[in-house]
Amino acid sequence: MTSPSPSVPLLSLLVFSPLAAAAGAAFLRGERALRWWTLACTSALAAASLALLAGFDPAAARFQFVEHAVWIAPLHLHYTLGVDGISLWLVLLTAWLVPLCVLASWRAIVVRVREFMIGLLVMESAMIGVFCALDFVLFFVFWEAMLIPMSLLIGIWGGPRRVYAALKFFLYTMAGSVFLLVAILALYLKTGTFHIPSLMGRPYEAGFQCWIFAAFALSFAVKVPMVPLHTWLPAAHVEAPTAGSVLLAGVLLKMGAYGFLRFGLPITPHAARVFAPWLLGLSVAAILYGGLTALAQRDLKKLVAYSSVGHMGFATLGIFVLNTSGLEGALLVMINHGVTTGALFLVVGIVYERLHSRDLDQASGMGKFMPRFALGAGVFSLASLAFPGTNGFIGEFLVLSGGFARSKAMTWLAVPGVVLAAAYMLRLLQKLAWGGTRNPDHSALKDLELREMAMLAPLLVLVFWIGLQPAPFTRVMHASVQHLLEQVHTPSAYAAAP
Repeated sequence: MTSPSPSVPLLSLLVFSPLAAAAGAAFLRGERALRWWTLACTSALAAASLALLAGFDPAAARFQFVEHAVWIAPLHLHYTLGVDGISLWLVLLTAWLVPLCVLASWRAIVVRVREFMIGLLVMESAMIGVFCALDFVLFFVFWEAMLIPMSLLIGIWGGPRRVYAALKFFLYTMAGSVFLLVAILALYLKTGTFHIPSLMGRPYEAGFQCWIFAAFALSFAVKVPMVPLHTWLPAAHVEAPTAGSVLLAGVLLKMGAYGFLRFGLPITPHAARVFAPWLLGLSVAAILYGGLTALAQRDLKKLVAYSSVGHMGFATLGIFVLNTSGLEGALLVMINHGVTTGALFLVVGIVYERLHSRDLDQASGMGKFMPRFALGAGVFSLASLAFPGTNGFIGEFLVLSGGFARSKAMTWLAVPGVVLAAAYMLRLLQKLAWGGTRNPDHSALKDLELREMAMLAPLLVLVFWIGLQPAPFTRVMHASVQHLLEQVHTPSAYAAAP
């Protein structure tokens, strides 16, 4: 399940370099120096993360770049890190989104700049740690650690109802974490280990699997979020600063789906098959609810936030069809959602910096005077509605292909979600680019500056790269997905006799 330890602890460097950068930021003077320091450190980390891709063996299903050391021996706790084809792209996505968040905050954050940049760096460390941890207690430490800086980003630098949104986000996710902790302790009492790869593929009793999976599902469903546990998301997105919204959509929502893939399926495969029809139904409900609610929004952030509910519904739909097309499509949907929805929140931030409003009518017709802005908004809107040739298309296509292979009736119920996505995104694009006959006067607005173009350009490249050439991305995840499906479908792993 794991490869030999590398000579250079690359994963530890990726996890803890942001903390070292945060410590350095504490001693810097001047807001300009703080911004450049954070941008330089996060950009260097993003570049270093490419070494994972360069050294990764896509033909191997095992965990790679594994680092292992005893942490607390009497409690059987170990410091174990590793990545496979499922987690690799999520680590890279996290590393590359954070410097874009720094650029998005360059002018938007003018108070407590030091604390804001330190919060971003601490959160980056925790987010990368979640995707790399192979010890359950270590995973839980990172899982909980990211809640604190995100709650502070919302509660201090957010909008008028920031305290309410921060508390709601914190309470919902903490409530879900209680169930996760119960599942971790139950598995430890059953097996005597917190080592995640060792917990996979064991023939647990059917009843035990169902209880563990139910605890996992409640915890991860809050994070995805799945309907009806989604109500924290619109409030958090609307009140969060632009960087907070980008990281919420781009990374934090993926952690719930990642939890299903990393723990729910390989540790409790029998229960995953038992609960799959229910979770497929909730996924379809999320797709339709998210689309209908987004279509009714006038606030740009609310529109993009509710669209996230629908997009993540496609991700969980792909996971629980339990076949290759569905799982690879779900992983692509997760990556693509981080790219396109993260970019759309950056676009909303650009609108807010100029108009100090997120009202769709107030932004009507901006594209007539901001052609570069209109181009970026247009591409990301089309990618979000899964236009062929963009990254959104290939992910949803694979998910629907996997869905039809499992249940045609269930998948046909999800198809209207694609039409709804086209409806609300084309409405958004039409308003921003052209508007109507009575648009507000935007003639004084300046088009995108160099900083903003640098912020959007990497995501623009990914939209077309993944959309036109997805093979390099699916090749990395294929072996790990196949191994995961073997664990789920092996008859001896379904359930042991009581």
